[in-house]
Amino acid sequence: MWRFVLLQLGKLVLWLAGAGLGAAALASLSAPRGGWDFLSAFPARVGAYLHWEFGKSSIEGLPAMQMALDGLPATLELLLYGAVIALAVGVPLAIAFGRGTVRRATVPIIQFVGSAPVFCGGLALAWAAFHLFHWQTAAHGSNRLALEFSAALLRGDAAAALAGLHQLALPALTVGAAGAASVHLAMRRAAVAADSESYRQGLKLMGLGTLEIERVYVWPQIFAGLLSASGEIVLTLISAAAVAEWVFNWPGDAVLFVKSVALNDWSVAAPVLLVFAALKFSADFAGAIAARALEEFRT
Repeated sequence: MWRFVLLQLGKLVLWLAGAGLGAAALASLSAPRGGWDFLSAFPARVGAYLHWEFGKSSIEGLPAMQMALDGLPATLELLLYGAVIALAVGVPLAIAFGRGTVRRATVPIIQFVGSAPVFCGGLALAWAAFHLFHWQTAAHGSNRLALEFSAALLRGDAAAALAGLHQLALPALTVGAAGAASVHLAMRRAAVAADSESYRQGLKLMGLGTLEIERVYVWPQIFAGLLSASGEIVLTLISAAAVAEWVFNWPGDAVLFVKSVALNDWSVAAPVLLVFAALKFSADFAGAIAARALEEFRT
C-alpha cells in the first residue's frame, strides 16, 4: 500500500509541475507581440513562478495570485454544496438503476438528461426562481457575504441562513445537477466492469446468493470506481461552477477565469487555472488512494 501511495504522490508532483508549466505558458500570452515574444517570456514566467511571483492583473493592477485566492473561498463553498447534492442524488440513482436490465433500459433517458447543457439548466432555474418563487437570483458582490449561509448555519441564525439559502440554492443546484450526472456515469461504468468479472460465477458455485455477492464484492468495487473518478467529478463541478457563477453573479474564481480570458488578462487566468488544476489533481490523488484501500478491504 505504501508503495502505491508513494507512486501516486510522485504522479501528483509531476501533475502539479505540468500544471505550473501550463499556467506559465498561459501567462506568457500577455507578451506584447506573438511568436518570439511569447517564447522569450515563457522561461521568465517559469522562473517567476518558482519564486511564487505571479505578476499583476493588466485590468485591475492587483496581484494576480491574490485575486485568485480572494475568489477561492466562494468557489470552494459552491463546489462543496454542489458535491453534497451530486452525491445525494447521483448515488441513489445509481443504486436504484444498478440492476443490469434496469440500467440498460434507462441508458437513453440518462444520456438525454446528461447531454442537456448546464447553461440551459441554470437559466431554467433562474427563471423558475424569479417568476414562480420571487427569489432574487443575483448573489451579493463580495466573497465575504457569499459565505453568509455557512456562517449563519454555524451561528444557528435561521433567518440569516434562509436569506443566504436563497443566494446559494440556485448555483448549488446547478453545480450539483451536473455533478450528479458525473457521479452516476462513474458508477455506471464501474457497474458495467463489475458485470464482466469472472468471480461472480465462481462465488455462485460456492453457494453464495446474488444479493450477498453484490453486497460483499460488487458494490465495493462500484464505489471504488466512483472514488477513482474523483478528479473527473471535481472537474465537472468546476466546469459547472463557471456557468453557475456567471448566471447567478456568484463572486468566485470560476467566473474570474472566464472574465480574465475574455479580457485577455492572462496574468490572472493563469494562477486561477493553476488553482483549479491543483484541486483536480488532489482529488485524483485522494480518490486513487481511497479506492485502493477499499479494494484491499474488499479482498
